[in-house]
Amino acid sequence: MNKFKYLTAYLAITLAPASAFSDELSETGQFLDGVAAIVNEGVVLKSALDQQQDLIIQRAVAQDISLPPAHILREQVLERLILEEIQDQRAKNIGIQVSDQMLNTAIAQIAENAGFKFEEMPEVLARDGVEYGEYRRDMRKQMILEQLRRIDVVGRISVSPREIDQCIADLEDNAVVNSRYNLSHIFISVPGSATAEQYSEAEAEADEVHARLRDGANFGEQAIRHSDGDTALEGGSLGWRPGDQLPTMFFEVVGEMNIGDVSQPIRAVSGYHIVKVNDLQGINQQSEIEQMLVRHILIIPNQIIDEETAKQRLEDAMRRIGGGEPFGEVAKLLSDDPGSANNEGEMGWSDPGTFVPEFEDIAINLETGVLSEPFRSRFGWHVLEVVERRTYDNTEDLKESNCIQRVRNGKLNNETELWVRRIRDEAFVESRI
Repeated sequence: MNKFKYLTAYLAITLAPASAFSDELSETGQFLDGVAAIVNEGVVLKSALDQQQDLIIQRAVAQDISLPPAHILREQVLERLILEEIQDQRAKNIGIQVSDQMLNTAIAQIAENAGFKFEEMPEVLARDGVEYGEYRRDMRKQMILEQLRRIDVVGRISVSPREIDQCIADLEDNAVVNSRYNLSHIFISVPGSATAEQYSEAEAEADEVHARLRDGANFGEQAIRHSDGDTALEGGSLGWRPGDQLPTMFFEVVGEMNIGDVSQPIRAVSGYHIVKVNDLQGINQQSEIEQMLVRHILIIPNQIIDEETAKQRLEDAMRRIGGGEPFGEVAKLLSDDPGSANNEGEMGWSDPGTFVPEFEDIAINLETGVLSEPFRSRFGWHVLEVVERRTYDNTEDLKESNCIQRVRNGKLNNETELWVRRIRDEAFVESRI
């Protein structure tokens, strides 16, 4: 944004009536909400800041973690909300959206993992004092920001064949690869194009934090007080990570660590990292999966072909196939799926979870060599046939895909931190607290 647009945004907000930020007045005539920060053309409201700060305090009390002084905590929370607002604006500008269907699928998966049904989520959340509508809004926002990072950061990280080959060679018989780690993390950042003096200051702070940890200080408390990482306000928790998907700088350190150990400060381009191993599990790298070879015909309804007509076309296709016409020839003529139509409808060998649930459920329960009845997915109307099933040893495939992920993850932390720093520097921000 140029300076004129910054000024326009600033004047539009500072000169706007207070009612632009609140629909209610208190009994004394004061507005019930206010602006905590101006961020480009948007704002962070004080109500949002208060709410987030209260949640962090409640979590800290529940976990018996002491927090920094209130004014420092408030600044940390505000900075997080500013970064979220900047990213949210960026996502809107490039048209990222999360549909209700995508959101419902994600929430249903969370519910399933927790042992609940999708329909039970409002009641389950209410028992924890969480309003379902607010939960959906937060979840949608998280999904949008994840998509933004995949586009702006992950999608721009390249992995060469040489890096994959080197990774596979390095991982053979490596103890870290055969383990899963529950980690926590403290990150002391330096500015972009940091000077030697700024690196020295960050190193001194990292050494001081490490000394406190060595003397028995609580890692979560030190993370909240000192870390510049995304999970600082969660005590630095990174959760469980497969060993072969750890960032390179962590991978080279945790192999020498035991449960409860804290690393020395690790220098990176963007600052210093301190890692703690909370827990450790061994895993078996041999892997077998059940694969399906599926072929299908897809008809997509549109302004000319309505739902009933699309279904009817598939019923006609089934009669032709039943009368002896080859499936592949019918698929070439009728299917609206460009990826498979020219391959006689075949979609290749697929791993579990490859297809959307409504498609995969039909395929899993269908006998081999039998045509399904026409059914609807989010993409259109299908008939499918499972041509063959097999148990496939995907150990080598898994090594390659894990190495791609590991090399990418090795670059991801620094690239993400540099990206966040860049979009923050480019944004117009004025704090009002």
